[in-house]
Amino acid sequence: MNRLAELWARTPLSGRLALLLVVLGLGALAIGNPTAGTRITLDTQDLAAIVQGEVDHVEPAELADWLIAGRQDFRLIDLRDEADFAAYHIPNAERIPIVGLEAADLARNEKIVLYSEEGIHSAQAWMLLKAKKYPAVYILVNGLKGWKDHVLYPVQPGPGATAAEQAEFAQAAQVAAHFGGAPRAAVAPGAAPALAALPTPATPAMAPPVAAPPAGAAPAKKKKEGC
Repeated sequence: MNRLAELWARTPLSGRLALLLVVLGLGALAIGNPTAGTRITLDTQDLAAIVQGEVDHVEPAELADWLIAGRQDFRLIDLRDEADFAAYHIPNAERIPIVGLEAADLARNEKIVLYSEEGIHSAQAWMLLKAKKYPAVYILVNGLKGWKDHVLYPVQPGPGATAAEQAEFAQAAQVAAHFGGAPRAAVAPGAAPALAALPTPATPAMAPPVAAPPAGAAPAKKKKEGC
């Protein structure tokens, strides 16, 4: 079981999604209870094309840039349980479990970024929302683990690092500090970084995102001064 978990962790996100598609079976697939009005149809050929193109992924560093820039054109959803969310979550994330996605009334004109601990639950949620015809659903690559690996705790380059690598690391260290993290020392080739031993920082407060207006809604009128 541990070896399976290890193998899954080493599988790229696109590979995980492809495996899920294989499990579901290629071709159109209907799931749910038609008498209860909950039946949905998955066009797995279309999903496979999206997975192959890797256009539905957001890298941790890219998400960090969005948050630092104060971008408010996306909705960040944490799919983990309440205790894990309370212990730590990415700034501006809101917790919605997979079973609550349908009732969450997500706007279809929103960009939705999903993450879980490592990616399997976010892949499942991605498929659910795609089957519901949400047009802009993305997955954070490697989930919270990827966020910690690449944003909170970047690894220092080795002694032979080039000037470009040193400059890239200096930038990553500044981003880590912004989110309460810190760089890790370089490890021997092939050795796994001791991420589990690192403290989890408090979630820094950031400006909350503004919900996107419903599609077709008229823009809000500016209030007249003096009124």
